Amino acid sequence: MDLTVSLVSLGFEAGLGGSERGLVGLRGRWAGLTVCGCGHAAFLCRLAALLREKLKHSSNKSHHPALKIGILGGGNIGKQLTKVLLTVPGLKPSNISISTKRPETLKEFSNRGVECYFDNCRLALWSDVLFLCVLPSHLPRVCAELHTHLPAHCLVYSFTTAVPLPRLAQLLGHSFVIRPQYIFDACDSAQLWLCHNQVTTALQDKEVLTASCPLSMCGGLSLNQMWVSAVLYSLLNMCTANGLGSIQTIQLLNELFQSNPSSETFSSLSFVNSSCASKLSTSEPFPWIILTDTQTKQTPLSSFLFGSKALQDCISAMYYNTFSGMSSEKIQMKD
Repeated sequence: MDLTVSLVSLGFEAGLGGSERGLVGLRGRWAGLTVCGCGHAAFLCRLAALLREKLKHSSNKSHHPALKIGILGGGNIGKQLTKVLLTVPGLKPSNISISTKRPETLKEFSNRGVECYFDNCRLALWSDVLFLCVLPSHLPRVCAELHTHLPAHCLVYSFTTAVPLPRLAQLLGHSFVIRPQYIFDACDSAQLWLCHNQVTTALQDKEVLTASCPLSMCGGLSLNQMWVSAVLYSLLNMCTANGLGSIQTIQLLNELFQSNPSSETFSSLSFVNSSCASKLSTSEPFPWIILTDTQTKQTPLSSFLFGSKALQDCISAMYYNTFSGMSSEKIQMKD
């Protein structure tokens, strides 16, 4: 029993001056960004891994490798993200690699089977999804290093939000990039994010999990909803990279997001305009989608997504289920 819990004089804020107390809210914002950022990134990986499984079953290839996830940066965000990924169903330690200047400090992960080393170019060439978890001051150097080493199929996901998305794509020489844009809202519930010291335990909390859901965030944070469209377009591009025809791609995505077995969620018109859809043959892949455009402009998918409550509910349910296996008792979400 901790006898100091109710002693205000020993609390974090006790030693703060008047001007410093106004900055206390920044702790809640920082914690919220960490929880939501890691949760959303892990959700993307869960969707990509599920799609990879469906690609394996629909492909004639005898061997279809599992999703390979690279984390560039071994600081706080890189560590918290790795911990969350290791709890996501279907993701194995052998499918995760970390590049950091001090790999010897990551024994907790290497002992579990995560490969840790310092070679950013090697990581980029290996990864299907590459997370940039570096300081803004380090980003130009890292991008210059990666510029000629990123395979076209590699999805780059940046936790560094200080650099605008078009500039980030320019620095990387790569347009298959997602950069979530979080917005701070005035509210009295930001302390919600400070209830847990670890992201993994926070995402087991039903209240925190609900607050972090991408389509219905609360707790003083919101997410630019074009992020969801960009995630869905990234899955479309993964099918294109595997040479799937448009009809087969739509079938796979409908299987992945099928909220009602008797109906189909997507059609070609959900992703491209009528002119492009009319020119697609059944065996022809979708055109490669420039992800930077899907996060800055209205698209057929963004219009379709926000007009379909069934799809929104399906995405939210899949987000909750991503973290339901993090504890022995499945998280039951309230209707």
